[in-house]
Amino acid sequence: MPDIKDYKGQTPAWCPGCGNFGILRSLKRALVELGLEPHQVLVVSGIGQSGKTPHYMQCNTFNGLHGRTLPVATAARLANHEMVVIAEAGDGDCYGEGGNHFLHAMRRNPNITLLVHDNQIYGLTKGQASPTTAEGTVTKTQPFGVPSEQLNPVALAVAMDAGLVARSFVGDMEHLTEMMKAAIAHKGFALLDIFQPCVTFNKVNTYDWYRKRVKPVGEDYDPEDRLNAFETALIWGEEIPVGVLYRNPGRPAMEERFPVLAGTPLVKQPFDLETGRRAIDSLAL
Repeated sequence: MPDIKDYKGQTPAWCPGCGNFGILRSLKRALVELGLEPHQVLVVSGIGQSGKTPHYMQCNTFNGLHGRTLPVATAARLANHEMVVIAEAGDGDCYGEGGNHFLHAMRRNPNITLLVHDNQIYGLTKGQASPTTAEGTVTKTQPFGVPSEQLNPVALAVAMDAGLVARSFVGDMEHLTEMMKAAIAHKGFALLDIFQPCVTFNKVNTYDWYRKRVKPVGEDYDPEDRLNAFETALIWGEEIPVGVLYRNPGRPAMEERFPVLAGTPLVKQPFDLETGRRAIDSLAL
């Protein structure tokens, strides 16, 4: 059986009190409780404080370009559909730079888990507004307040009929770990948007701010009722629902729709250079 120590990587360089610490601990705990060994897992990221997560884990890792965690994660999953693939991103990295990839990953439904460290600010680049920063918020680069409307990523994901849409808060690590396990176990694309306070650059959305508002959905909540899920995802203000907000178990994963991937993973299939050369030559005619 795997142990938390098996996933121990480099020492994190985040600010003391940063919500990223709780996400890192919860992720390791979720993987262990699911019985996954480090060699069975790939963690991919883009750029940002969230993007450092693969540095702090011992498993297969890849740290790529800003906003590009989902294309890399999708390609890796298609190449080896036996690998558990987890994409890490921040709200700016995923919903800003990577917004187009976010939309099309939900359309394609690859079997990957997307964990978004949503602190509603750009932390690595010192505090400018991200897509999830509330309209009117004063930041270092928006001294007169953010002029754009706040993005609601979970409502967008329900509207896109994503495979699984969940939300959690790093101040409740038991809940966060359970949401991670549900997202990883889901067959298809799973989004987990995680409220993660930035103690340095966001003085509005603090731990106390979230603790007064987040409320888990009840046991009688039906995540497969899409209309109700959309209405629930729109609730924001003095109460913010968290939990598995939506689930569509009926959609086939992207890799299931490619006959060449139905049996042996691509990385284990024989490579015939001559066949590839003939295919290229036929295109040139």
